[in-house]
Amino acid sequence: MSMGESGLPGSEGEHAVQEQWDAVDRARTFYDRQMLDHLNEAMREFIARQEMVFVATADSRGECDSSFRAGEPGFVVVLDEKTVVYPELRGNGVYASLGNIAENAHVGLMFVDFFDDLIGLHVNGSATIVEHEALLGDERVTVPLLEMLTRQGGRRPERWVAVQVHEAYIHCSKHIPRLTKVDRPVDWGTDDAKRKGGDYFGVAETKGLTGPAANA
Repeated sequence: MSMGESGLPGSEGEHAVQEQWDAVDRARTFYDRQMLDHLNEAMREFIARQEMVFVATADSRGECDSSFRAGEPGFVVVLDEKTVVYPELRGNGVYASLGNIAENAHVGLMFVDFFDDLIGLHVNGSATIVEHEALLGDERVTVPLLEMLTRQGGRRPERWVAVQVHEAYIHCSKHIPRLTKVDRPVDWGTDDAKRKGGDYFGVAETKGLTGPAANA
């Protein structure tokens, strides 16, 4: 686990506000009973069932970005108890998350099962960017895993993000809504502006832009 100067998991800031708001005992109990510095079997099985993950990154100045990744069940791959990888498919070319990781390796992954178990899993750690061919050469990539790595949504990933796990802990189910999954076609990695949502929020219009580039 990521340890501060106090020898406890988490940041010095969270320890300070725990003291301020009389939550030290509750927090210590959580650290002891709910937090690991690796993925146990139940966590690995949970990740293997997930079709989405929320990704939090920050640049070297601490300016944050949150993003969303989705794929077939198991698109986030557990290589071992300390390492997970997820694919980067072709997107809008901005590379906000990857740009942050290039400056600041700290990353937070948030898995939420809205459909069955109504539970979440936080995975915090340090990230590195791995090219596709380099990942295929990793000795931990078995033949069945190789098949999954090369079929992600029918599109080969451009590259991968490998996360070295520092902390793994539960997000309680208390306020997680139960959602119903509806089948719909998914165009993984499409460049079609309409299928990507077009200019849903009217940004191009706000800026007075017109033409196809405005909807890219």
